[in-house]
Amino acid sequence: MATAKIIVFHPDKCTGCLECEKACSNVMHKNDKGGEFSAIRIHETESGYQMTNCNMCGLCIDMCPVQALKRLSNGTVTLNKNTCIGCQACVGFCPTEVMRRAPEIITPFKCISCGMCVKACPEGALELKEVNLEDIEKTVYSYQGVCQ
Repeated sequence: MATAKIIVFHPDKCTGCLECEKACSNVMHKNDKGGEFSAIRIHETESGYQMTNCNMCGLCIDMCPVQALKRLSNGTVTLNKNTCIGCQACVGFCPTEVMRRAPEIITPFKCISCGMCVKACPEGALELKEVNLEDIEKTVYSYQGVCQ
């Protein structure tokens, strides 16, 4: 059975320190220690902290006119920066708004489930979890409004 790794957030453990964003930002764009280029985002709400990150649903794959997005054999959806033309179609289409873009950078970016945010979190609020691709497909169908 095919699987993919995703980042799971435990809001009850999060203190909002943003160390995860800083670690991610450094992976996505070397030497950025501030978190501006993080593919994950921590948001404070009235009920606590929430995180937005890629669930590897893959809906963006078919939206790319040059096929720069693909699912690797390990289940991770990735963007080939050499193929990407910077049209931002994936950014506009992503149902969970996790395809990111940054000023002065033409190619978008997204979580690749590398786990650096998990390692950086001092509270253990993040977990790298392997999930069944069939469960991800159910998420895709729910975004598309298709019942299964």
